[in-house]
Amino acid sequence: MALKERLGTVISNKMDKTVVVAVENRYPHSIYQKIISRTTRYKAHDAENNCRVGDRVRITETRPLSAKKRWAVSEVLGHSAKSQEVSQ
Repeated sequence: MALKERLGTVISNKMDKTVVVAVENRYPHSIYQKIISRTTRYKAHDAENNCRVGDRVRITETRPLSAKKRWAVSEVLGHSAKSQEVSQ
């Protein structure tokens, strides 16, 4: 079985070793063909606590780690400009 992967943006990192990642899915409406955006929020495991709000991340499916956490951050694709300013 292939593991699912999603690309998204970190919208919260207030929990310990957990981040909330928003994944946007864009698809055309079945009748009107207008592009619709639907956002899904996933709770993902971040073992080192190195994700910051605004980061682009890749998450992969994993075994259930808690009641609502079934994803893990596999890599950070890019840090946001705001988080780089704060760290300097």
